[in-house]
Amino acid sequence: MSMYRTGFANLPLHSGKAPSWLTGRMRKMAKEIASIIIEEQGTTKFIARLSDPYWFQALGSVLAYDWHSSGVTTVVTGILKAALSPEEHGVAVCGGKGKTSRKTPSDIETVGEKFGFSQETIDDLTYTSRMTAKVDNTAIQAGYQLYHHAFLITKEENWAVIQQGMSDQDRSARRYHWLSENTACFVEEPHNAISCDFKREHALNMVAKQSNAARKASVDLSNEPTKKLMNLIQSASKPLNQASLQEWLPKSVDPWQQTLTTLNMPRNINWDTLTRIYEFQPRNYEELLSVKGVGPATVRGLALVAELVYGEAPSWEDPVKLSFAYGGKDGVPYPVDRDAMDESIQILRQSVQEAKIGDKEKLQSLQRLRRFVPEDANS
Repeated sequence: MSMYRTGFANLPLHSGKAPSWLTGRMRKMAKEIASIIIEEQGTTKFIARLSDPYWFQALGSVLAYDWHSSGVTTVVTGILKAALSPEEHGVAVCGGKGKTSRKTPSDIETVGEKFGFSQETIDDLTYTSRMTAKVDNTAIQAGYQLYHHAFLITKEENWAVIQQGMSDQDRSARRYHWLSENTACFVEEPHNAISCDFKREHALNMVAKQSNAARKASVDLSNEPTKKLMNLIQSASKPLNQASLQEWLPKSVDPWQQTLTTLNMPRNINWDTLTRIYEFQPRNYEELLSVKGVGPATVRGLALVAELVYGEAPSWEDPVKLSFAYGGKDGVPYPVDRDAMDESIQILRQSVQEAKIGDKEKLQSLQRLRRFVPEDANS
């Protein structure tokens, strides 16, 4: 599993839609490539490939889409949703971009029935879909709001998630990859990969291993009577407390980073949600996070009080690991994982060569794939 690691892809936001003449050809190509990989390696291996940022990015190039556009995420998953058939391929894509993402639960229900899953399995998959979105929208706070959620399911009940968020500050995008076989826990190092164009100086990461004590303290605090917790939060929010320490923190030119520090309390706390949590009495952080209404402000407020009251600081290290999918030949921030790229390229090259498409389409796809690879990637 060495090739499936956290990676980086530069994802500037591009406007517009892929033209119909292109998407039709992309569906045809995607179907043939998927069919070959699934036939030779199975559905589990196929979704594992999609969960690797290098392979996913290379697939977007083969299908004739911009290698560096944020649209790679939405278009490629949309193409796969149209190209893959549960009956024929044993894998299906649920959800999608914007309003379509809200249909994920009903999509899972439909796919589950086609695969003959029990209602318990369908419910578990629906819960998984909701929790992966909750983690990336709430437990990780780096300024990205999710707007795309694709949930892949195989007939063997394995799953993968490819979702993307957008930053209003700099109009950049961040893609999150999840894979069932690599997700042992929703709230501790759960991702297969997180791709973005740069790393935030400060990003609250409550699913980091280093945040374990802060998670436990947050659960303990949430089980306290709401009035007591309100007093703690209000005490932690006093201007005197903030001003006496904030002035020693390094200043940043990034307005998001200026407001997101370990000493910044959210302005609005939903006390009804905290009351609901207290009545529920969560046993662990996953249960706390799963409560309806628990959002970024609640998570951040509890994390701050956990640090000030118990001394249990959460991780403020952005979980993105920088590794260029294209470029990085100078070794900055560190060299491209050539083994991972070589394997991705080889699989896609073989798949294109074996695809049941015309010679012209094969040649064009291979040329696009070659442009995706740095000149010295095989040296």
